[in-house]
Amino acid sequence: MNQANYSKLRIVLHQTHHTIGDFAEIFATLKKIVLTELESAKGPTVHVFPELFLTGYPLQDLVLQPNFYLALLTHRQEFWEWAQKQQAPHPALFLLSGPDYQFENGSPNLGLIEKISNSLFALEFKGPGPNSSPTWSNVYSKRLLPNYDIFDEQKYFTPGQHTGVYKFGDKKIGLLICEDMWPSKFYQCNPVLELAKLPATESPDFVVNLSASPFHIGKQEQRIARAGEISQLLGVPFYYCNRVGGEDEILFDGQSFAFFPDAHGGRVEKIAPLFTPDRLEFSLVEKISPTLNIASEQQSPNTWESLFNPRLESTKSAQGPKFKTKTLSLEDARQCFQSLQFGLQEYARKTGHQKFLVAVSGGIDSGLVAAIVRQGLRPGQTLETIFMPSQFTSTQSYDLASALCKNLQVRMYSFPIKFLHSAVRNAFKDCFNKELQGLADENIQSRLRGTLLYTKANEGNFLVINTSNKSELAVGYSTLYGDSVGALSLLGDIYKEEVFQLSHYFNQIYGEKIPVDMIKRPPTAELRANQVDTDSLPPYERLDAILESFLSYRIPLNHLLEQGFSREEVERSYRLYLNSEYKRSQFCPIIKVKPKSFGFGHRNPICKKMPNLT
Repeated sequence: MNQANYSKLRIVLHQTHHTIGDFAEIFATLKKIVLTELESAKGPTVHVFPELFLTGYPLQDLVLQPNFYLALLTHRQEFWEWAQKQQAPHPALFLLSGPDYQFENGSPNLGLIEKISNSLFALEFKGPGPNSSPTWSNVYSKRLLPNYDIFDEQKYFTPGQHTGVYKFGDKKIGLLICEDMWPSKFYQCNPVLELAKLPATESPDFVVNLSASPFHIGKQEQRIARAGEISQLLGVPFYYCNRVGGEDEILFDGQSFAFFPDAHGGRVEKIAPLFTPDRLEFSLVEKISPTLNIASEQQSPNTWESLFNPRLESTKSAQGPKFKTKTLSLEDARQCFQSLQFGLQEYARKTGHQKFLVAVSGGIDSGLVAAIVRQGLRPGQTLETIFMPSQFTSTQSYDLASALCKNLQVRMYSFPIKFLHSAVRNAFKDCFNKELQGLADENIQSRLRGTLLYTKANEGNFLVINTSNKSELAVGYSTLYGDSVGALSLLGDIYKEEVFQLSHYFNQIYGEKIPVDMIKRPPTAELRANQVDTDSLPPYERLDAILESFLSYRIPLNHLLEQGFSREEVERSYRLYLNSEYKRSQFCPIIKVKPKSFGFGHRNPICKKMPNLT
């Protein structure tokens, strides 16, 4: 056993960014990093990579496909053969995460998978000497497999059974993979507590966590707080390495860091940037006396429980409802803009688009979407907009849409639908011998706009960006195949009240690009004369709070009545929410910026019967 003194050990976190399944790029990057780090090292070094670095994350059913795992195994073997030929002037350990397959009959070519582990592989270079050949081994498998919200790891992976400690020279490294740092009553074991209970001769000198942790507003504060708990509990440094990437609607923000314990509660060091690849290097600090508190550790909050904490705050008014949705801060807004722009760029890059198309109406939703897209454009990219007025569209709508596009310096096409609408109404009457009226007449206007929008998109290879917000999605206040069309939603996780807040912040941060009158204007779909949203919905300040209560699953309907919400509003909102699941099931991907969102993590049956509010 190698017991060389590594008192001057360096720890490097590699915050990486690549596309799921792009093995040529992943392993080319890995070779480049290994070669560079071996050549530049001044002493023994541990290199930490994010969770499932070798494949990307989340994998979903991709992990089961033979062409996927055969390509992985081929690239991994080729890399190992390459690694054996490299020279290491100093000891180096590369901690790499990827799926580890076991096949029936031991042959991957038969396509019969026995089990898959989410594992950590150790590539260790011994340094110069007679035993200098590198080694490659599976040293740990993820213990806690999350199976809530966007996670479904128990469907694919088999949990590990052993506490993770790896000896590198005279140092012992505690190993955790993402969720392992968030034990709870829902799991059968607590990997952190198991590390804490090890004898002094086996306890780690530091802990690493290889993560693929999705972004939402406020997530980083939770990570740092939890890392601090673990660091102080064990009395050792905690190194956290997270990936960067946009995977359809899920964002991975990076923000890797180290937490060093001390007698005053510890400190966080060198937080890597948001949504940007980076390399962080640290020296190893000494252990301190651990503050082992088993009772406290067993009751630690975790991602499952915090997921359902509603984003609500008390109102200052003495009358009316006692709470509302939590007001976004300026920092929340900055993160929100950055995450939405990053998610859009990731989606566009991976789908091969350079041109974006937004339908502007003179309303605040399309105005904010156009502003976010425009502000995030990169060299060679363009944004175009289409204004499609009907007989019910006001002059103010045109003026506001024109002013917005002038401020943003983007082209706006005007394509009236008045005559198309009239032609459809006449054709409908000729065919069915009845007038097209009411909701059907309103919806055909929206569907005509959706048709024209996608005609332009097909003609010019544009990526259509949806403009619906979370409040509308929750109650079905949109037209299927009409204003619900789009390849990607930027506001689908943003309530209407937050749209107004973000619009104010956008002007504050980037200059007054969104016309103030657009923000002040009462929301309207303009599908009939003198229409406003409150004809069909409660005021958004109350509606959003009701909806956040529904979506958190934490606040019973009767409790809303006790908190000052009217029975009629609660019942109507709940009924609309239940009855619009079929629309949400057909909606485009929504960039996730909140703990609980519609989309991949929201799974409800379309056909169901729920009890009435009593």
